[in-house]
Amino acid sequence: LEELAQANEMAIGRKQKMRTWNERNGVKDAGNVEETKKGKKGKKKKENRVWEGKATKESMKALDFSGGGSESDNSRSASALVDERSKGRRTKDGIYDVAEVAERGDGFQLLDAEQDEDSGRGIFGIFKNLTSGRVLTEDILSKPMARMREHLANKNVAADIADEICQTVARELVGVRVGGLQNIRKLIEQSMETSLTRILTPVSSTDIIRDIEHVNQAGRPYTIAFVGVNGVGKSTNLSKVCYWLLQNNKRVLIAACDTFRSGAVEQLRVHVRNLRALSENQDVEIFERGYGKDSAAIARDAIALGAANGFDVVLIDTAGRMQDNEPLMRALSKLVSVNKPDKIMFVGEALVGNEAVDQLQKFNQAMRDFSGQSRPRQIDGIILTKFDTIDDRVGAALSMTYITGQPIVFVGTGQTYTDLRRMNVAQVIRALLRP
Repeated sequence: LEELAQANEMAIGRKQKMRTWNERNGVKDAGNVEETKKGKKGKKKKENRVWEGKATKESMKALDFSGGGSESDNSRSASALVDERSKGRRTKDGIYDVAEVAERGDGFQLLDAEQDEDSGRGIFGIFKNLTSGRVLTEDILSKPMARMREHLANKNVAADIADEICQTVARELVGVRVGGLQNIRKLIEQSMETSLTRILTPVSSTDIIRDIEHVNQAGRPYTIAFVGVNGVGKSTNLSKVCYWLLQNNKRVLIAACDTFRSGAVEQLRVHVRNLRALSENQDVEIFERGYGKDSAAIARDAIALGAANGFDVVLIDTAGRMQDNEPLMRALSKLVSVNKPDKIMFVGEALVGNEAVDQLQKFNQAMRDFSGQSRPRQIDGIILTKFDTIDDRVGAALSMTYITGQPIVFVGTGQTYTDLRRMNVAQVIRALLRP
């Protein structure tokens, strides 16, 4: 019993010491130890360190544009995608037409006023030694023509086209008695304009609105397939064309046939949402079947849906592919052969120069070789993108038109939906004459 009493006294002593320690450390009662533990558990956990280049949940949420959002938010964000300065004009018939490259008063122009005035120095200086009053012959012109060919090559003009331009100019000058530099300048301007106009003059219709109305009278939608290599801006320029069509009160269905590139369908969804917010009629829809599917079948179903629901135009977005990738070129040829689009629009960069010639030749060659038809389709028109980045090196425009014989329907000059222009032959000539 004595031992038990001693043990109880020792236990009471330990409890008193514990109470004293708790009071010293801010704990009123030893019975609150469990509550203290719970309080510690309720504290905010230490945040993990965010390493440079690693996305966080907050940053991913801020970049997620796939959600619906409110109509007012969508309208405000979409309004930034229209540049009022680069908008086109309404014709007398009420048709909304895009602006030409040569028009001023906006954010882009090929040459400024000072460059326009001095544009002739580049080529005309080559002929300054021919103003002696003698009659020009082929021998006299051989050296100036060689320098002229080099000048054009520096402007990214393909060798075949440079030769043709030089031959045209030489034919105009042979037998002419030189009376002064101004006379030479006038002759060169006239001969170059003749040659370039012949190259750039379209052999097929560029009045797409008229073609759409003609096809619609037959009870089916007008179809345009956008093709090209990777990363040239097919989807972006498809959306620019869609904006132009919506301004002309056309009902547009976009077929998401790029089933290869991750994010391609989501990109088109964002474009469609923006275009709806920007257009009064909001007559634009997207037709999709996800990824890994047969693009030719998706295009076929989209065209059938468009015909059944009264759409005026079906825009077919295709996967980017290098011209040497045979499996993807076969798939493109199948899409064209099965669906027979009214217009096959090649989208190419103005930056690539003479590489565009190889791309166009091989795209046309693939559609001939893999179509299995006696009369295979070829490229019908060209959209030249990033035209605002090339300064006066406009040779790619000549090269593409020369190789295909088809017109440059539009040029892209920026990132907004209104940055779509028409080529101007006179402006191209002045850019070529610039030093």
